[in-house]
Amino acid sequence: MSILKKISILSFLFVAILANTSFAQVPNDIITSFNTGDSKMLAEYFNQNVELVVMDDDNVYSKAQAEQIVASFFSSFTPVKENAFTIKFNSGKEAKSVIGQLKTTKGEFRVYFLLKKDGSKEYIHQLRIEKQ
Repeated sequence: MSILKKISILSFLFVAILANTSFAQVPNDIITSFNTGDSKMLAEYFNQNVELVVMDDDNVYSKAQAEQIVASFFSSFTPVKENAFTIKFNSGKEAKSVIGQLKTTKGEFRVYFLLKKDGSKEYIHQLRIEKQ
């Protein structure tokens, strides 16, 4: 194997490891909630008030109201069975901006959320689910 091929393979592995490390920063329950359409699990990460944009709903809602809106979305747009949600971009330490793609039975959606740490737990302060 040529030295150029070896360098290319090592570079690819290094980038893959870095990508997995940055994605690991998002709590697994959030990823699982999007994969399964579990609004209650997702709402556990909502701040007391959430800036929410889901289809035509665009406002600041209480945690309970936001959970109902997301539940309604998931009942209309059920995530596909396997790997429905994938993270495409993740940045930040104290406040994390996450962009992902959600595949549902009725199409694909771009998901954006902002996580901020409060004490030892991270909370979603903003959530956008938009048709792609």
